[in-house]
Amino acid sequence: MSFEQLGLSTDLLRAISDQGYTKPTPIQEQAIPVILEGNDVMGGAQTGTGKTASFILPMLRRLETHANSSMSPAKHPIRALILVPTRELAMQVYVSVKTYGKYLTLRSTVIYGGVSIDAQIDTVRSGIEILVATPGRLLDHLQQKTLILSKVEILVLDEADRMLDMGFLPDIKQIIQLLPEQRQNLMFSATFSEEIKKLASKILRKPVLIEVAKQNSVSELITHVVYPVEPLKKKELLIYLIKQQELQQVLVFARTKQGADRLAQQLDRQGISSAAIHGDRNQLQRTQALENFKQGLIRVLVATDVAARGLDIEELTHVINFELPNNPEDYVHRIGRTGRAGTKGFAISLVGREENQLLIGIEKLLKTKVNIEEIKGFESINLQPHVLEKEKPIGAKKLKRDVASAHSKKMNLFVKQDEAVMRFNKEVTHKNTRRLEKTEDPLFTQPYVPRFSDVVLIKQDEMNKKSVHKRLSQSNRPLPALFIPPVISKQK
Repeated sequence: MSFEQLGLSTDLLRAISDQGYTKPTPIQEQAIPVILEGNDVMGGAQTGTGKTASFILPMLRRLETHANSSMSPAKHPIRALILVPTRELAMQVYVSVKTYGKYLTLRSTVIYGGVSIDAQIDTVRSGIEILVATPGRLLDHLQQKTLILSKVEILVLDEADRMLDMGFLPDIKQIIQLLPEQRQNLMFSATFSEEIKKLASKILRKPVLIEVAKQNSVSELITHVVYPVEPLKKKELLIYLIKQQELQQVLVFARTKQGADRLAQQLDRQGISSAAIHGDRNQLQRTQALENFKQGLIRVLVATDVAARGLDIEELTHVINFELPNNPEDYVHRIGRTGRAGTKGFAISLVGREENQLLIGIEKLLKTKVNIEEIKGFESINLQPHVLEKEKPIGAKKLKRDVASAHSKKMNLFVKQDEAVMRFNKEVTHKNTRRLEKTEDPLFTQPYVPRFSDVVLIKQDEMNKKSVHKRLSQSNRPLPALFIPPVISKQK
């Protein structure tokens, strides 16, 4: 099938041709006709599948009737809202909107945090039809009443799974309440978790489900390699691999922002030009680091999972997990940056002993075992992946039952012993109680009459408000411990 068969306009086909595309991807082939018909869509697609164009092209086609050259802001209300989780993805989606819509007189802009809001306000107030935004910055504009969403016809939630992971669900709910009820809703997600399904049920109306790949699937063009290594030797092994294999463009994943910064600095000191990208870097720093990486000015880009979401780097051959992610699904997102557009890719993981369970979780998710290779001088012990190959020995269930039975008998014995002890204690307590009932002591039956003098001296320092002294004098006759003597303050 060609783009001409999908019902797109001449101006859109021209823009597509300018990019050198002749044949739609599977997600584009399925999604574009459905969206053009006005249906809500629940799309399941990984990054690198042409997902962005699959909703931008039909969105532009549907809004094409509203295109006009009027200078009045009133003639350019916001008709399409695209929500994305990160600044980088927002910029990439905006670039796609401008690229495919360059022959149309539709206005668009992008708003995200980390930069001044003033310039964004001026652009929004001038009138736009298509708005690409991150949820947090969009709420900032809504609170300042710099834009109105009452004319929105199309809502797009891109990478909805990541937005939920980042805690944007309350923001999304608040934004949706300000949108017209009659609108087209498009939701795209790499995974269909229970949270995603719940959100979709509240937003989408009779959606058409489109999936182009198996959930959590990875490209068959990617080679997975694990190098067991002691944690203290990870940095040394990373440097060895980059230099030994002469890697010129490597995306390295760290688990924390501080770890990403520290690793980039260490690589720089070893003569490997590097930069870190994470949530604490401002937008200018992140954009500059990405551009330097794409242009080959730096060899290594160290990123966290949140910052790397949505990164689109052409012909990236190597992704290295300096640390495995805590969530196996994030492994899929990480390595999805390589092995694109029919090119081979390598996903390398440096795995310490403490990450063994994380590796097992990844193998379970992928339903395959990874290749484990050792490099002399960096060997590690006690790495035990391939949990899928392990089977319970014959008679394991019976042994488990026998052990459980023995344990049960032992526990019953303890219970019987405890019951015997409890009966003994009860009898002793009953006897003692009877003995106490028969005892009559005047100490307990007669009123208490003090036969001693008590003096308590309390001196208060009015300047410092501290207690200085407390003195208690007693008579020679001991006071029964059952009673607490009254406090008599000495009058001055």
